[in-house]
Amino acid sequence: MTTTRSPARPVQEFYSIGEVCALTDLKPHVLRYWESQFRFLNPAKNRSGNRVYKSREVELIMLVKHLLYTEKFTIEGARQRIDQYRRTGELRSGARKAFEAELAAEARAVVEEAIAVLEGKGGEKRVKGER
Repeated sequence: MTTTRSPARPVQEFYSIGEVCALTDLKPHVLRYWESQFRFLNPAKNRSGNRVYKSREVELIMLVKHLLYTEKFTIEGARQRIDQYRRTGELRSGARKAFEAELAAEARAVVEEAIAVLEGKGGEKRVKGER
């Protein structure tokens, strides 16, 4: 039996700082600061001098975000944890788990907000740009 597969969606190779900000829900100045604190966050620059992030760097940014914001590590503590992941060969799996945890938290927040609106407890929150 042969199974036909739908063509896979192409994976985006590079991301601008704006795209990374949208994906990670971080501000550009935070990303630039983290670049100065985590040596592995070193995006290339295109001919125009704009930062260009690889998919791998986006995963690492999500790991840093998870360690700092969710796990409440200090920057030094996050550096040490990432070094530990590197030494044990668990960096990729750690980054993937952090990414999945962040996605789950975002989904949970959206569901909770929807429930609040349905129960008549929410809805006052304005959408960006709405008057």
